[in-house]
Amino acid sequence: MSRIHDAVIVGGGYAGVVAANRLSTSPALTVTLVNPRPSFVERIRLHQRATGSYDATVPYREVLAPSVRLIVDTVTRIVADSSRLELASGVELHFDRLVYAVGSHAATPEVPGAAEHAIALSTLEQSDDLRHRLESLPAGAPLTVVGAGSTGIEVAAELAEQGHPVTLLAGGGLGPSLHPSTRRTIARQFERLGARVLSGPGARAVAVQADRVQLADGRELSSARTVWTAGFTVPDLARRSGLTTDASGRLVTDEALTSVDDDRIVAAGDCAAPSGRPYRMCCASAQPLGALAAETVLLRVAGDAPRGRSLALPGQCLSLGRRAGVMQLARRDDTSLRTHVGGRPGALIKEGITAGTLVGLRTMARRPGLIPAMKLLQDPRRAALLAAPGAPASGSVAGSPVGDVTGLTD
Repeated sequence: MSRIHDAVIVGGGYAGVVAANRLSTSPALTVTLVNPRPSFVERIRLHQRATGSYDATVPYREVLAPSVRLIVDTVTRIVADSSRLELASGVELHFDRLVYAVGSHAATPEVPGAAEHAIALSTLEQSDDLRHRLESLPAGAPLTVVGAGSTGIEVAAELAEQGHPVTLLAGGGLGPSLHPSTRRTIARQFERLGARVLSGPGARAVAVQADRVQLADGRELSSARTVWTAGFTVPDLARRSGLTTDASGRLVTDEALTSVDDDRIVAAGDCAAPSGRPYRMCCASAQPLGALAAETVLLRVAGDAPRGRSLALPGQCLSLGRRAGVMQLARRDDTSLRTHVGGRPGALIKEGITAGTLVGLRTMARRPGLIPAMKLLQDPRRAALLAAPGAPASGSVAGSPVGDVTGLTD
């Protein structure tokens, strides 16, 4: 009789859930998912939870196949040479195969006062903290959102639509990964909402106090609450465990998502750096990467060699409050095109994609065999860069800097 292998997934976000469900189809595996929270968090909805328009949590029993065991705990160390995980509770967990899917979170701001006085928005707890702080504000109290990537754009629009006076600081530009025509559409929507957008180097925050933000050009903004969305990073679990990571702490893998240190360990989602070149942090990449990571595990357990595939991202969508949005189309290498859909149609597309993501996860939980082996489209630019002699070992292939996360999307 064939030996049963213990497969453990560390992290229960979009990538981890897809990987767990896909692995549950194999009779050769027992599948365990370890996550710090008992519920699945829809990170792409956290800006709505912060403003009270959506709950953004779902019981894991709705999105995990019944055979997947859930352990609510935190992995503090991966001890690869002895095939075990150390958990915060003191328990040790054995693994034969490991899927590293710890996701990402807001980076600790280096600007003076930001860590003490600003509120990040990348976890459930941060979202609840922001909501509670907003509830205690008097009417008309000014708010500042620092960072104008997709996270900043979405939360600023959500707050402005609810009637808060909002200033969005776009020191690096409004939606820098988007096409200029899409940026103009977003700017017009902020005008309709009565929100102020300050752009350019002078609009960078250089200090944050409890009631104000100081800008690089010397201006001071009154700010009853400051939301910090300028930069995401990944947990340092892989680095602390002695595994090879890139400069941002992502686990370095080959194109089949296998760790360069140990072929029993694969990575998926925001925390993976295939060939040292991570994909954009987003739900659109997390789910297929989760499926690809699972496929690599299944092939290795069956004694077959996995084949690396590249992921093509066709675009991204953003909400601009509840009544407007944008759907930005892109080339297969994730370079933004002029073509986009804005306004109410953009909002409907965004909501359809967001709602459809949860429907898809629930469907996978009931019928995990439906998850395809992910015949991922080849990204020609990525293939060319990986083949280029002397190519740098880190950075984004798709034109966005590694630190420029494009929304709460994994």
